[in-house]
Amino acid sequence: MTDHYDVLGVERTATPEEIKKAYRRLARELHPDVNPSEDAAERFKLVTHAYDVLSDPEQRERYDLGGSNPFGGAGGTFGFGDIFDSFFGAAQGGRGRPRSRTERGQDALLRVEIDLDEVIFGTKHEIEIDTAVLCETCQGSCCAPGTSETTCDICRGTGQIQRQVRSLLGNVVTSSPCGTCRGYGTIIPNPCPTCAAQGRVRAKRTVAVDVPAGVDTGMRLHLPGEGEAGPAGGPNGDLYLEVKVRHHDVFSRSGDDLLATLEVQMTDAILGSTVTLDSLDGPVEIEIKPGAQSADIVTVKDRGVSRLRGGGRGDLRVGIHVQTPVRLNSGELDLIRQFASKRPAAKPQFSKFQQGLFAKLRDRFLG
Repeated sequence: MTDHYDVLGVERTATPEEIKKAYRRLARELHPDVNPSEDAAERFKLVTHAYDVLSDPEQRERYDLGGSNPFGGAGGTFGFGDIFDSFFGAAQGGRGRPRSRTERGQDALLRVEIDLDEVIFGTKHEIEIDTAVLCETCQGSCCAPGTSETTCDICRGTGQIQRQVRSLLGNVVTSSPCGTCRGYGTIIPNPCPTCAAQGRVRAKRTVAVDVPAGVDTGMRLHLPGEGEAGPAGGPNGDLYLEVKVRHHDVFSRSGDDLLATLEVQMTDAILGSTVTLDSLDGPVEIEIKPGAQSADIVTVKDRGVSRLRGGGRGDLRVGIHVQTPVRLNSGELDLIRQFASKRPAAKPQFSKFQQGLFAKLRDRFLG
């Protein structure tokens, strides 16, 4: 392990002013603007890192306690960290493990709007989302191309700093995350210039979505692994799509059935008729039986929405609305009077069970 004091060429008892003077001397000698060689560039990084540690009183204290062994290290004498490891390392059971930079990305929730006709058989949608994606420059390593992480020389890769604290029970060893590497156990000397050592960047991407037949407003579609990319190359989160079915001017939905209202002339209602109309999935033939009344329901089998779970489709249920003719000419009025004179007289009156046309339609649709 490189010793910061040796890198700067100072004694361990050097004062802050001596450390600063040594750094300035070496920086003038090794700075890339003065010395462009690769060897000088590497030494300049070591010198700068050594100065960053030793010029900070707290980091210097941590380094003296847990960094390069101030008591001889390789010579066989244990430092404070070595003593702690010898007596307590096995008992910790891995509590001192460094944090991982790699984490799972967050889940995302978006809304997708589809038309009612797309619900019948399902559809495919392409959705553009603005989210975190893997950095193409470093491929999630967080390091500039051609470089890698290095072991933190303050915590020696453990991500933890141990301190000895006096208490009523005697000397107690406590552990806290290393302030230099933030508990990761490694540092990134050369961060990726594209993602600033995050391993991911913000970007727009397109997601292909298969919307199944039969979905309805409020339902959520789950797309595993389509959420944001995790830090440092971590796995993607999931994407959830909340469905909203757009309003249709003619057709509405009740479960797997489609509902519509058909306006019928009085003569067609009396005599009966058959009409072919355009539905959401092509022409449909509707038979109006003679004597049809307003709020009667004509059911066309298997022309509703495909069932989300299970085969088959619902029905198309058409509510009849008989229109009374207006602005009749004198000849038409004479015909109506003749028709009325031949019918049994019946005065208009309240019906005990009549709830109105729209209520009747609603009850019959939903009944």
